[in-house]
Amino acid sequence: MDTKVNEYIEKLASTHQLSLDAYEYLITHRDEEAMELAARKARNLSQSIYGKAIYVRGLIEFTNICKNDCFYCGIRKDAHCSRYRLDMDDILSCCAEGYDLGFRTFVLQGGEDAYFDDDRLCDIVSHIHASYPDCAITLSVGERSKESYQRLYDAGAQRYLLRHETANQQHYHQLHPASMSFTHRMQCIQDLRDIGYAVGVGMMVQSPYQTAHHLAQDLKFVETFHPEMCGIGPYITAQDTPFHDQPSGSVELTLYLISLLRLIYPPMLIPATTALGTMDPVGREKGVLAGANVVMPNLSPVSVRRKYQLYDNKICIGDESAQCRHCLENRMDRIGYTVVTDRGDIKVWD
Repeated sequence: MDTKVNEYIEKLASTHQLSLDAYEYLITHRDEEAMELAARKARNLSQSIYGKAIYVRGLIEFTNICKNDCFYCGIRKDAHCSRYRLDMDDILSCCAEGYDLGFRTFVLQGGEDAYFDDDRLCDIVSHIHASYPDCAITLSVGERSKESYQRLYDAGAQRYLLRHETANQQHYHQLHPASMSFTHRMQCIQDLRDIGYAVGVGMMVQSPYQTAHHLAQDLKFVETFHPEMCGIGPYITAQDTPFHDQPSGSVELTLYLISLLRLIYPPMLIPATTALGTMDPVGREKGVLAGANVVMPNLSPVSVRRKYQLYDNKICIGDESAQCRHCLENRMDRIGYTVVTDRGDIKVWD
């Protein structure tokens, strides 16, 4: 292992911060030994805070209609996919099934669909909150006004996932149409923090045009912002997009970055994503062993899962909710971890 890499990993594990140049060096000079060292330290840190508990989030993909035309996304406005929306009864039915299966966090995820205005979405959130007061409600519905975020928070949503995608403005504009703004995306993330949400950010690894410097900027952003959650997965090509001929990203680099993220902000909730499982049959297990501590089984009706494909070959689209839960339970058990029935809030750490 490069001596400098070893020094940087040791320093990061103890101080939880590095210079931008140091992060870039860690990325460009990684080797198998470096990845093993980072993973071991990340695992130890994660277990010192959370033990071997793995938190589950019940994912409900309630609309694949989106006004945006992001160049990488399989449900972009111009994609030729079959569109759908779930109604209130559908969503509450997913929650009821999930609650019986032990889920205590529901994640409502969808495209930026104007049909779900503040009145309609607040009504859904308030019904879930009233029916399951012991559960956390997470929203992942993109960019909205600060007033909208406030109303949804007041209705009972406590967490919000809004991937920043990249912390480099130029790279952001290489991934999104001109109608979308890096400055606005970052302002939305700050608005969520100011309101009081537990905020989740995240990025794709080896998305088109991404450099090691861009990834170093992502790590620095996490270091300074301290999000409660960071979702990170390999970029996976979607055929009906402008990037259809671009190569997918690396599982190995993603795992290494998960480890570095754990060292940067030890209590952060980090999912072993479906994208990892799509790229590698044991990708989610590898994610946990690299420092992740969250998995997100799908609670969406099987009838719509094939329609919510942000990228090609997504796994678990034909599985019932109970199958998803029990499959992940068994997978985690095989590597010595336990899926727990818990809201899975971020732990206080100092």
